[in-house]
Amino acid sequence: MLMPTSQVLRAIRENIDCHVGEKVRVRANKGRKKVVEKEGVLEKTYPSIFVVKIEGKQIPVRRVSFSYTDVLTSAVEVIVCTEEGEKRLQACTG
Repeated sequence: MLMPTSQVLRAIRENIDCHVGEKVRVRANKGRKKVVEKEGVLEKTYPSIFVVKIEGKQIPVRRVSFSYTDVLTSAVEVIVCTEEGEKRLQACTG
């Protein structure tokens, strides 16, 4: 039996919340075969969104926000980068 969407979104948020302060790579599907990939630090989580701080060469510091629904629908992929390797964050839909 599948979990209700609100519980799945809560599980995604809790999973992402565990990695605040860690380096992540975010891959976002922008439509029409356009995929944007950025690396940064998972800065903060809010009830509906999470924020990734990206440091670049042209723009010193930039913050980008994504919704947990984007992760649920696979429009956004969050990959935690650690010394042991990489781990894709997702929620079990049980």
